[in-house]
Order: sequence, then structure tokens, then C-alpha cells
Amino acid sequence: MLPVGSIVNALAIIGGSIIGCWLQSRFPDRIRSIVFQGLGLCVLLIGIQMALKVENILIVIFAILLGAITGELCRLDTLFERMGNRLKGLLKSKNPKFTEGLITASLIYCIGAMAIVGALEEGINGNPEVLLTKSILDGFASIALAASYGSGVFFSFIPVLLYQGIMTIGASYFQQYFSDMMIAQITACGGLLIIGIGINLLELTEIKLANLLPSLGFVVILTALFA
Repeated sequence: MLPVGSIVNALAIIGGSIIGCWLQSRFPDRIRSIVFQGLGLCVLLIGIQMALKVENILIVIFAILLGAITGELCRLDTLFERMGNRLKGLLKSKNPKFTEGLITASLIYCIGAMAIVGALEEGINGNPEVLLTKSILDGFASIALAASYGSGVFFSFIPVLLYQGIMTIGASYFQQYFSDMMIAQITACGGLLIIGIGINLLELTEIKLANLLPSLGFVVILTALFA
């Protein structure tokens, strides 16, 4: 099955990133700074909306705690940073925010209800409408992100295409496990991580979001066992 929605989503990110990189050199620092802060506030709002969909808060809390411990033991932040820096080296990019932009954009695009629900909807029912709508949103977000972070945002289309594409193709095999309760719990856990992205964008503190990613796996396991 060809994941049409994920392919269109990747193309939208590519197009938006190209526009954003073109605008970057034309923005003075004060404009880039205020755009960055505005984007941080918007990401916070998205995360809060998602987090409030929680059905069982205790499961999400334990998932976050277990995910944080696992991610820290595995040093996922260091792993992702090395991968980003390696790609940066291959491209001979001089952008100091290349890796940060790649990781931040990938997290925003992949951790969200529309990514999960859209991939499942296309995989199970053959309907890419949700992912096509997400493509429009991600395209505009790419403009703002690339204008702030630069070319690293462009390459976030790779994890988006792999993540959503694999989920779409595998949806027909695992559809019985993705109940409304399960999707709500994944969405809420992802919402907390997106709130963390907003906090990082606003430079309130630095949260190692990459080390919290295992939480999404733990919330699936705990929800299946105890909910």
C-alpha cells in the first residue's frame, strides 16, 4: 500500500522549509526572535489541547516516568544529536542550529494526534484526508520553523515519511489494538512532550525531549495492560 498522505506531508514540509530558508536571510534578528516566541506559544497551546484528552492520568504519569528513565539510560538525546551532526557534516552545512532544527521539527510533526489518527485512518480505511489536512498545517509550520532554525527543518521530512508511512502500512495488522482509549492516551502523552517543545522554544528551561520519547511506547503498553 502506497502511503499517499505521508508522501504529500513530506512534500509539504519540503516546500515550506524552502520558503522558510529563503525568508530567513531577509528577516532581521528582532523579527526572527518574536516569530520564535510566537511559535513557542502556539506549540504550548497545541500541547495543552492534546494533553487534556487524557483518559487515565496515572497511566500517563507512569509512562512519562518510565520513559524518562529509559531514555536517560539509553542517552537518546546524544544518539539523535550525533545522527543530526553526522547529516550536517555530510551536507557540509555551517548552520549552528541545523541539528536542533531537525530534531525540534521532527518531534512537532511526528508527536501528535493527527499523525497517529491520520496514519491509522489511511491504513485501515484507505482515507488520507486527515494526513492531507496535516500536510497543510505542517507546510505553514515549516515556513516559520525554517525561518528560525534554517535548513535542518528541511530534512525533518525523512522521519515524518518513515514514521507515518510505516504506521500506515502496518495499521491493517494492528488496528484491533488502537481503540479510542488507546489513541486518547497516546495523544495526551504526546501532548505533554509537545508542551516541552514549547517550553524549549521559549527558552524557559531545557527539557531533554529525546529522552522522553520512550514514554509513547510505555503509554501503549500500560494502557493495554491496565486500561
